[in-house]
Amino acid sequence: MRAVITAGGTVDGAFAEAIGTPVKALAPWGTGTLLDAVLAACAGAGVERTAVVGGAAVRAHLAGRDDVRVLDAVDDGSVNVLHALDAWPGERIVYLTSDLPFAGSAGVRDLIARSAPYALTMGIAGAGAYRARFPGAADRAVRLGRERVVNACGFVIAPEAVAPLRGFATRFFAARKSLLRMALLLGPAMTLRFALRRLEVAGVEAFAARRLGIPVGAIRDCDPGLCYDVDALDDYRYACALRA
Repeated sequence: MRAVITAGGTVDGAFAEAIGTPVKALAPWGTGTLLDAVLAACAGAGVERTAVVGGAAVRAHLAGRDDVRVLDAVDDGSVNVLHALDAWPGERIVYLTSDLPFAGSAGVRDLIARSAPYALTMGIAGAGAYRARFPGAADRAVRLGRERVVNACGFVIAPEAVAPLRGFATRFFAARKSLLRMALLLGPAMTLRFALRRLEVAGVEAFAARRLGIPVGAIRDCDPGLCYDVDALDDYRYACALRA
């Protein structure tokens, strides 16, 4: 198993001033950075090698680490997704974003283990579990059928999934934080089912599997720590307060 982490995102204004850098992945966290926390989670889960898609500051931060290689990022996040997909040709990968302060090795290990039967997976956590882990945080849940779930920023991708994914990877990147926008990618019929609250997780799995021609699965009850990402300064401040 290999890992790839996208770390090309930048911030500005009050957010950059608060963290002391325009590179979100290098925001201070504990004795290291947000990126260091995700790297530690991968290493603790038994991942032997990790590729990081990042810029010059990320490359400098990781200088001297033999277990990590850096792929040059560009300003377009969707292009960086394509770089990430190509990071480990022929290898099964766990794909994480770099802004997951509460990612843990147990959660990454569980996601990898339960993804074994599939070519492509995404973790989801129940809304109740997410709220219990992050009380008072912004509500990120969406209703699918009778479930309310929060999607993780963690995926497992087999080699045979890379080619089908490349066809809409850029659109998937834009939609990844919203299950509604992800439903829109599935076409008007699935979007209507979503609007009528008739779209269930199993329906999305089945449709995606048919469209991509590979086994696709949502890994339910994943670690909520893989679902809390830092999009804005308020998210970072909340994470710091919770950690204190």
